[in-house]
Amino acid sequence: MPERTASLTAHRDAVERLIRSYAAIPKGTPPRLAKRTTNLFRFRAPTAAAGLPVRDLDRVLEVDPETRTAEVQGMTTYERLVAATLPYGLMPYVVPQLKTITLGGAVTGLGIESTSFKDGLPHESVEEMEILTGDGRVVVARPDNEHADLFRAFPNSYGTLGYALRLRIGLAPVKPYVRLTHIRFTDADKCMLALQEICERGEHDDGPADFVDGTFFGPDEMYLTVGTFADRAPYTSDYTGMRIYYRSIRSRTRDWLTVHGYLWRWDTDWFWCSRAFGVQHPLVRALVPRRWLRSDVYRRLVGIDRRLGITARADRWLGRPPRETVIQDIEVPVERGAEFLEFFHRQVGMTPVWMCPLKTTRHWPLYPLAPGRLYVNFGFWGMVPLPPGRQDGYYNRLIEETVHRLDGHKSLYSTSYYDREEFWRLYNGDAYWPVKRAYDPEGRLLDLYEKCVRAR
Repeated sequence: MPERTASLTAHRDAVERLIRSYAAIPKGTPPRLAKRTTNLFRFRAPTAAAGLPVRDLDRVLEVDPETRTAEVQGMTTYERLVAATLPYGLMPYVVPQLKTITLGGAVTGLGIESTSFKDGLPHESVEEMEILTGDGRVVVARPDNEHADLFRAFPNSYGTLGYALRLRIGLAPVKPYVRLTHIRFTDADKCMLALQEICERGEHDDGPADFVDGTFFGPDEMYLTVGTFADRAPYTSDYTGMRIYYRSIRSRTRDWLTVHGYLWRWDTDWFWCSRAFGVQHPLVRALVPRRWLRSDVYRRLVGIDRRLGITARADRWLGRPPRETVIQDIEVPVERGAEFLEFFHRQVGMTPVWMCPLKTTRHWPLYPLAPGRLYVNFGFWGMVPLPPGRQDGYYNRLIEETVHRLDGHKSLYSTSYYDREEFWRLYNGDAYWPVKRAYDPEGRLLDLYEKCVRAR
């Protein structure tokens, strides 16, 4: 196949350039990926880190509809990956919500979506990874070869063991449309019980539950949304223009989307976070080009705001109390979900909150959720006024303490406040350090604690 041969040749050339760039970085200078976009929320002061060229590692190399697999470069966004697989009637088993999340980022970090209750997390459908390790080697890691320890430890390592250059992933079949059913609850306990039942049965009412997530608007208003694949649809809604998806949840019991529209239903308004930029106001929205209504545009605006301190200065000028940024995704067991919602609403008070069930299929040492146990991911993203006398970090520390008291875990893509000993206990330092020493013995890459907690 000439196209595959050309793609693999271009991939090998890009890898060789990356290896040379990595080798040229002086010892003691930390490397970083020179990516155009990021979905991390660890804002840092500029450093002397050396950028690694990865712009030629952002392609889908091959989609094989017979084996239902894809060969994908590590910096490929899910937007590009989905565009390559949908024409074959296929999609990645888990498609994180935002278009510019990369496959390598989701695997080395943590991605989740409404198929996670049955298909786990993105790394669980990975069959093979080609990785540039901290000591400058390129290795191919699989669950059954000599690099199986790296394969298992790579998820949740956040680039501290190496960088994914190429991945082979499994793909799931799709149908053209998704029928949505929004189910309202006025009691969190009943909502969590229903969520558990739907996920365990894998069905709801008269059809399979192909997708399940939920939205919490308040203690007496929350919704579970069940999506079911369909071959036909009586109509399809479009939430890429004037209409806003999360608002439709409160006003519609049934809805229909194309599968493409469903996969990116959250991206147009960055869930609900676009309201901070005024683009949910009808007059403003009518003037903003559709190509700007997407998560990476909003993320860049947040970066500019943090760099220039615009919001903080405006709060001071207007006499408002200082606010803390609370951007987190956490998981707690489903039986503790109502307890977490009660705590969060009482102590933090931010709404809406995203709810996404997940169940890992096997043990992954750096993010030790119990395999086969149903958890609920709660996602919340915004700013909260600090109580008098409290300093920045108050809410995030409180959330961390509560999550682990409820036998849960939190993702490390945003700010964390753990002390070193607690961190390595929670994120399995006993499993991490042997792999770190084997693949980065000189410590050219930051370790997981230094990168995810200290470097902020």
